[in-house]
Amino acid sequence: MAAKVRQAGISTKKSAIFDLALAPLIYPLMLEEQLSEHTRNILGLQLPTDPRWVDLAGKSIEEILTDHAYCEQKAATTCISLIQRYSEREKLVKELAPIVTEEWGHFRLVLQELEKRNLKLGKQRKDEYVNKLLEFQKQGGSVEGRMLDQLLTMALIEARSCERFKRLSEGLNDEYLRNFYRRFMESEAGHYTLFIELAETYVDKEKVRKRWAEWLKYEAGVINDLEVRGDRIH
Repeated sequence: MAAKVRQAGISTKKSAIFDLALAPLIYPLMLEEQLSEHTRNILGLQLPTDPRWVDLAGKSIEEILTDHAYCEQKAATTCISLIQRYSEREKLVKELAPIVTEEWGHFRLVLQELEKRNLKLGKQRKDEYVNKLLEFQKQGGSVEGRMLDQLLTMALIEARSCERFKRLSEGLNDEYLRNFYRRFMESEAGHYTLFIELAETYVDKEKVRKRWAEWLKYEAGVINDLEVRGDRIH
């Protein structure tokens, strides 16, 4: 399924491990014409992005592109770290290796967009959103438990990124940037499902789903508490 998702944005063919219990998480884009606006915008996330964020981002294009570039760079390096940490997990290595290349390609695309617009890549900022998510990861315990949280953290970041890119693809005044972010949205949706699939490959499905529900609840609180700023993706 992961390959099909990456090729088409979202597969229209259901995989065995993505049964009805996971439908609220992966179907919003698959059933875009049938589902409500609320459902298809949040991909199972419990709190949608504040509508003000898109307007603020539209006024801060240099800053939002800079932050986006660093998000792609960090996604690539995190996948490399996961490969190094869990090199004995053959499927994880096989699936994440091309994601490293893809994320680094995204980094270069955003750099090109900055250059095309005569804008500069600014300084990397402290990522309050990701740091808050890292605080929720289990420390100690089993290797399986730590790996599960690391994979679900990545799934959640990709899901929120997908939701933000969808907002940008619909709400920016710049038509080219709307199309630009539509393509990124489709890619992030594929990555999001891949990390959940990898979690269910190595950890009991019920454990994955229970922990994922806890992550969704926690992330909603993080989003609620963070200041709405247009100079950052998260």
